[in-house]
Amino acid sequence: MKLVGIALAGSVLSVIPSLAWAQQPLTGTIVLVDRINGTIGIQQAQGGTVGAGSGGATQQLYKAPDGGLDKWHAGDKVTFSVGDVGGRKTITKIENQ
Repeated sequence: MKLVGIALAGSVLSVIPSLAWAQQPLTGTIVLVDRINGTIGIQQAQGGTVGAGSGGATQQLYKAPDGGLDKWHAGDKVTFSVGDVGGRKTITKIENQ
Protein backbone atom coordinates (compact mmCIF):
# COMPACT_ATOMS: atom_id res chain seq x y z
CA MET A 1 0.00 0.00 0.00
CA LYS A 2 2.89 2.36 0.77
CA LEU A 3 4.27 1.76 -2.73
CA VAL A 4 0.98 2.87 -4.29
CA GLY A 5 0.99 6.03 -2.16
CA ILE A 6 4.55 6.85 -3.18
CA ALA A 7 3.78 6.29 -6.86
CA LEU A 8 0.67 8.45 -6.63
CA ALA A 9 2.57 11.24 -4.86
CA GLY A 10 5.26 11.12 -7.55
CA SER A 11 2.73 11.43 -10.35
CA VAL A 12 1.07 14.42 -8.63
CA LEU A 13 4.43 16.14 -8.21
CA SER A 14 5.21 15.67 -11.91
CA VAL A 15 1.99 17.52 -12.85
CA ILE A 16 2.57 20.53 -10.58
CA PRO A 17 5.32 22.19 -12.72
CA SER A 18 3.12 22.07 -15.84
CA LEU A 19 0.25 23.67 -13.92
CA ALA A 20 2.55 26.40 -12.61
CA TRP A 21 3.79 27.09 -16.14
CA ALA A 22 0.26 27.46 -17.40
CA GLN A 23 -0.41 30.26 -14.88
CA GLN A 24 2.89 32.11 -15.37
CA PRO A 25 2.28 35.41 -17.19
CA LEU A 26 4.12 35.80 -20.49
CA THR A 27 4.81 38.93 -22.51
CA GLY A 28 4.92 39.49 -26.23
CA THR A 29 3.67 41.33 -29.30
CA ILE A 30 0.63 40.27 -31.30
CA VAL A 31 1.71 39.54 -34.87
CA LEU A 32 -1.48 37.92 -36.20
CA VAL A 33 -5.19 38.08 -35.41
CA ASP A 34 -7.15 35.43 -37.34
CA ARG A 35 -10.80 36.22 -36.65
CA ILE A 36 -12.03 33.45 -38.97
CA ASN A 37 -10.18 30.64 -37.14
CA GLY A 38 -10.27 32.29 -33.70
CA THR A 39 -6.51 32.37 -33.19
CA ILE A 40 -3.90 34.93 -32.18
CA GLY A 41 -0.22 34.76 -33.11
CA ILE A 42 2.09 36.20 -30.46
CA GLN A 43 5.83 36.76 -30.72
CA GLN A 44 7.12 36.25 -27.21
CA ALA A 45 9.72 38.58 -25.77
CA GLN A 46 13.17 37.02 -25.40
CA GLY A 47 13.94 36.42 -21.73
CA GLY A 48 17.28 36.39 -19.96
CA THR A 49 20.47 38.32 -20.60
CA VAL A 50 20.93 40.21 -23.86
CA GLY A 51 23.03 38.14 -26.23
CA ALA A 52 22.70 34.97 -24.14
CA GLY A 53 20.25 33.25 -26.49
CA SER A 54 21.14 31.62 -29.76
CA GLY A 55 18.08 32.88 -31.62
CA GLY A 56 15.42 35.54 -31.81
CA ALA A 57 12.05 35.68 -30.17
CA THR A 58 9.68 32.78 -30.77
CA GLN A 59 6.23 33.06 -32.31
CA GLN A 60 3.32 30.88 -31.18
CA LEU A 61 -0.23 30.52 -32.42
CA TYR A 62 -2.85 30.31 -29.66
CA LYS A 63 -6.61 29.76 -29.58
CA ALA A 64 -8.14 33.09 -28.59
CA PRO A 65 -10.43 33.58 -25.60
CA ASP A 66 -14.13 33.63 -26.48
CA GLY A 67 -15.39 36.99 -27.72
CA GLY A 68 -12.06 38.77 -27.36
CA LEU A 69 -10.71 39.09 -30.89
CA ASP A 70 -12.25 42.45 -31.80
CA LYS A 71 -10.17 44.44 -29.33
CA TRP A 72 -6.74 42.99 -30.30
CA HIS A 73 -4.65 44.11 -33.26
CA ALA A 74 -1.24 43.25 -34.72
CA GLY A 75 1.43 45.30 -32.97
CA ASP A 76 -0.28 45.33 -29.55
CA LYS A 77 2.15 44.55 -26.70
CA VAL A 78 0.44 42.19 -24.26
CA THR A 79 0.86 40.20 -21.09
CA PHE A 80 -0.95 36.86 -21.26
CA SER A 81 -1.40 33.46 -19.65
CA VAL A 82 -1.82 30.20 -21.53
CA GLY A 83 -3.53 26.96 -20.57
CA ASP A 84 -4.25 23.66 -22.28
CA VAL A 85 -7.94 23.47 -23.20
CA GLY A 86 -9.04 20.46 -25.20
CA GLY A 87 -5.48 19.70 -26.25
CA ARG A 88 -4.85 23.20 -27.69
CA LYS A 89 -2.79 26.03 -26.25
CA THR A 90 -5.43 28.59 -25.34
CA ILE A 91 -5.04 32.11 -23.99
CA THR A 92 -6.73 32.16 -20.59
CA LYS A 93 -5.99 35.82 -19.77
CA ILE A 94 -4.69 38.69 -21.90
CA GLU A 95 -4.04 42.37 -21.11
CA ASN A 96 -2.37 45.33 -22.83
CA GLN A 97 1.02 46.27 -21.38
